[in-house]
Amino acid sequence: MNQKQKGIQTYGLWLLDIICIFSTYQIATLLRFNSNNDWGNRSLHYMVVVIFILFSTLYSFFRDWNGNFMKRGYFDEFIAITKYIVVMFAVSLTTVFFLQWAYILSRIVIINFAWMNFLMTYIVHQLYKKFLLKIYDNEMLASQVVVVAEKELMQSTIEQLLDQTKDQSYHIVGAAYADVKEVDTTSAPEQIHGVPVFAGYKNLTEKMITLPFDEVFINAPTLPREYISPMIKGFKEMGVTCHYSLDIPEFGDSSKAGMFGTYNVISYVGPEYSYKKMFVKRLIDILGALVGLFFTVIITIFLAPAIWLEDRGPIFFSQVRVGKNGRRFRIYKFRSMYRDAEDRLKDLQSQNEMSGLMFKMENDPRVTKVGKFIRKTSLDEFPQFLNILKGDMSLVGTRPPTEKEFEQYNEHYRRRISMTPGLTGMWQVSGRSDIEDFDEVVKLDLEYIDNWSLKLDFKILFMTVGAVFASKGAK
Repeated sequence: MNQKQKGIQTYGLWLLDIICIFSTYQIATLLRFNSNNDWGNRSLHYMVVVIFILFSTLYSFFRDWNGNFMKRGYFDEFIAITKYIVVMFAVSLTTVFFLQWAYILSRIVIINFAWMNFLMTYIVHQLYKKFLLKIYDNEMLASQVVVVAEKELMQSTIEQLLDQTKDQSYHIVGAAYADVKEVDTTSAPEQIHGVPVFAGYKNLTEKMITLPFDEVFINAPTLPREYISPMIKGFKEMGVTCHYSLDIPEFGDSSKAGMFGTYNVISYVGPEYSYKKMFVKRLIDILGALVGLFFTVIITIFLAPAIWLEDRGPIFFSQVRVGKNGRRFRIYKFRSMYRDAEDRLKDLQSQNEMSGLMFKMENDPRVTKVGKFIRKTSLDEFPQFLNILKGDMSLVGTRPPTEKEFEQYNEHYRRRISMTPGLTGMWQVSGRSDIEDFDEVVKLDLEYIDNWSLKLDFKILFMTVGAVFASKGAK
């Protein structure tokens, strides 16, 4: 879906949803009260509608719940609208309650408003979908596309495009082999899923001059440049849009075209996250860090004397760790080990209970008595809220490795630091004390990176709180 189509769909649905909210609230209120004079404070009623509309706007553009609108069937549409209505009413009515406007609302109005808004939104969405499909089906309005592909790839290319164009405003009107000199044009053209293959690459653009089409899609990854350049030059000369696929099948579909300096490039990237959602994640990190640092100050008052009295050592422990994409930063914790812990590590390597690059020992003799308590209760982690506030870490992420561990990484392991490390993460809430293989840690971290969402972050945070209160900390 191009940006123009995306805009028509997104803003069209947003406007229709607002109309549904305003209309159904008006109807529900009129059904409850005999006349407009019975409404009470009319201004507050309209302010309540504004709250609902404001939430609808935020939900539409930040949640982007209509991103897959054209691909949703009747049941999927039902589920999507149900989630939207439930969340909208929960948040909006809570806001109205705290603003002390709830006294003007009638339960009958709210109940009628809820089911009428759901019903109207569902019907309007279905009608709008049919309207968009009708526009996409109109040959005068739809973009006409010709596919040029290698013979071996032609069928799969057409099948994939046909499957993807069901909800797009363009039609495939013809195809041509990019690696066949000539196709017999005196007989009926070959048909692939109803798409005629009408010519080979020789003098291709000349043969297509009289054919009505707007765009060309070329999929010929193994053909040399001397085959492709004349085609693209000819299509540009004709004034039609030409799309040249740079996808390499072995690397999947995680690519995007753009500029690097003055060069045209195809960029293969990892999971891409919405900048809006990442902004929200950072905002939550800052708020969480400020709250966490407040409690850290209080905890320090009690822990500092206990840590110092046990061996007269420093209160805090700091160590260089590896953050996002190899950036170094200094992590902070309450000290839970004796001062010579790092020097004694090499003598304990033979007792490592972890397979791989991490070190874990259940009854580690380097841990102090106070250290055992603060580890079990996870109190030793609280100073890391300073790292979160600075941006070195996040509330939820992957475990930041030590420099020594990082030096032994391979390409697969390194991908786990492609995201900002976190105070907690998938590994911590998945039975970290029971995991004995570093590859399992990596697997959990990569699962988090590949499936990241704000919802997953909140889930991990709640699970972390539960694990802490259940004393399921590190051993």
